[in-house]
Amino acid sequence: MKAFYQDYRLGILGGGQLGRMLIQSCVNLDVHTSVLDPSPIAPCREFASQFQQGSLTDYDTVYNFGKRVDLLTIEIENVNVQALHQLEKEGLQVYPQPRVIELIQDKRKQKQFYREHNIPTADFVLVDNRADIANHADFLPAFNKQGTGGYDGGGVRRLNSLAELDQGFDQPGLLEKYIDFDREISVIAARNANGETAVFPPVECVFDPRYNLVDYLLSPSSASAAILQRAEAVARQVVEAFGIVGLLAVEMFVTKQGEVLVNEVAPRPHNSGHQTICANHVSQFEQHLRAILNQPLGDTRLKSPSAMVNLLGADGHSGPVRYEGLAEVLAIAGTNVVLYGKKETRPHRKMGHVTILDSDIPRLLEKVEQVKRILKVVT
Repeated sequence: MKAFYQDYRLGILGGGQLGRMLIQSCVNLDVHTSVLDPSPIAPCREFASQFQQGSLTDYDTVYNFGKRVDLLTIEIENVNVQALHQLEKEGLQVYPQPRVIELIQDKRKQKQFYREHNIPTADFVLVDNRADIANHADFLPAFNKQGTGGYDGGGVRRLNSLAELDQGFDQPGLLEKYIDFDREISVIAARNANGETAVFPPVECVFDPRYNLVDYLLSPSSASAAILQRAEAVARQVVEAFGIVGLLAVEMFVTKQGEVLVNEVAPRPHNSGHQTICANHVSQFEQHLRAILNQPLGDTRLKSPSAMVNLLGADGHSGPVRYEGLAEVLAIAGTNVVLYGKKETRPHRKMGHVTILDSDIPRLLEKVEQVKRILKVVT
């Protein structure tokens, strides 16, 4: 078997910011990277050993790309799984495995998987279209989720009653019972081919209600020790049930009664793990690389409490990007700015993040508000 630090070539489907940060870990282990992405100006283009522009959902493009690498991974789930199945049949290592990606691509199958494996999750019913939603009036209020295609807060709508039926999705999906939760947390878990698993400490996600995107997160979560232990145990249960090789982000609700319920998962590095680059002994990106290369998993312990603020494109700004207030934020002690290299901004587009380290939690929260107030993504 070829050593990963020699002429080994890792293929990455997707050339966005997750791929870009994964490449930075690849450089440290001398892993050469080939990236496929539909955009000619993808953030990975200037950093990959080899870059190919092409569709991630076209069978032939993905298949032929995979034939030129030694191992294939993803930074986005919306890829042609049929091509991945064929590559795997022909002997290529594809991690996460195609069967895992295929299952997670469909939220209907994902929720049924939790039920079949006794993984705690909110109650749900499958629906085929808008008319089918009307058959479940007694299940409302609930969240109507598209079975496929939703991403970054899209594909989810709250329906309080049948009076809002016209806002439901007229396609296969599900109704997920509304949960009056106390907080949302996330646990990044990893598993290698030897079956070794490791989890990062749970983080607390604070969402922007306007965009349904993470505004900022806190690490570690301020939930009780019992809840955090339960969250880590559930994350291990989920990663073992999937049998995934690679990284799995497990997003969870904590109810006001102290229950921990799995919301959704992502089989790749995740927005809720970016702070690990600075705040943990191993980053989520290095951990993903260790897992898919079947190397010993890294130390997930915290080096410092931290926060991560998402940098989103400002309302009313579309075009060449400009970062207003960058120097002022860089002058704040403990801040680490990561810009994603996207040439164009648009409202609510993820353009970067700021990690803040501080052992004093009230002071950490003050710095979060400073960063949010000062740093703007404009044109």
